[in-house]
Amino acid sequence: LLYTLMAYDRFLAICKPLHYGNIMTWKVCLILCLGTVIGGSLNSTFQTFLTFHLPYGQRYYIDYVFCDIPAMLKLACVNTKLNELMSFIDIGLVAMTCFLLILASYVYIILAILKISSSEGRHRAFSTCTAHLTVVGIYYLPVVYHYLRPSSQGSMDGVVSMFYTTVTPLLNPVIYTLRDKEMKTALVKLWRGNSE
Repeated sequence: LLYTLMAYDRFLAICKPLHYGNIMTWKVCLILCLGTVIGGSLNSTFQTFLTFHLPYGQRYYIDYVFCDIPAMLKLACVNTKLNELMSFIDIGLVAMTCFLLILASYVYIILAILKISSSEGRHRAFSTCTAHLTVVGIYYLPVVYHYLRPSSQGSMDGVVSMFYTTVTPLLNPVIYTLRDKEMKTALVKLWRGNSE
């Protein structure tokens, strides 16, 4: 949901730059941020309901990194096909809706960038999107691999889930910081100072 909001922000900044300040006021930002938090919480609550109301037996060992939904469903003592289907639909619906909204935003952004006459202007407009596109890519690829396939049972599931739950959030500040020219200059000076 947050990456979808960020794509909308990029869309407004590039496709409607003169109206950006009027559209993206602090109240709108606050409402969108609260919507993201509440939407994520509701989705998480629904997923928890799908998992934790089930009866569990004596097997308490999860051969997994953390208590994720597919791992918890494997421990249940009843048939969980309906729960797996509901989880697949819920996560798939939210993830695909967000992905399609991001994709639609970038279609409009690319069309707007192609209308810019100067190559420098096109480069500047596209460079504002590269960090977001990078983060979206490194987040969505593991999520699609992990959740949008039937019965997650592969040996790579733990590594994949650690990637999108830990590595991607840790990379966010690095990716967005490296966009800043002053930060790049400071890092180059720091690197040259240490190597001499």
